[in-house]
Parts: sequence; structure tokens; C-alpha cells
Amino acid sequence: MIFKVLYQPDKKQNPRRETTRTLYVEADTEVEAHALVEDHTDYEIEFIEPLQGKHLEYEQNNPDYKVTEFNNQ
Repeated sequence: MIFKVLYQPDKKQNPRRETTRTLYVEADTEVEAHALVEDHTDYEIEFIEPLQGKHLEYEQNNPDYKVTEFNNQ
């Protein structure tokens, strides 16, 4: 399943809507998606939502849509 992750690039700064960024990650569950982002980045995760059906199609039509892959090192 694809999850849309909304995050702040820096944990030390107060969250602001203007600095919220998005990435997409493939995982089996929301918990797994959260763990992937936490383990491989220093981002402050705000929200994670599953994408499916028409919502996923809509996001895939965005030119910035790209599923982020993390190396399991």
C-alpha cells in the first residue's frame, strides 16, 4: 500500500504549514511506513494517510509524485 507522509524537515523547528513537505512510501501498514521514515530520516512526521482508489490516482497525476525508497543498510 502507498502512504502519503506529511512532515517537517527539521525536528528542532516549530511546525508551520508553509514548511510542511510530502513524501510517498510503500509499506504494508501505517506503523511500518512510520518506522521506515523514522529510521532513515531526521524528519518530524506530522501525519500519515493511506492512499488507495481515486485518491491514489489523483496523487499519481501530480508531477511531484514519486515513491521514496529507503536502502535497508
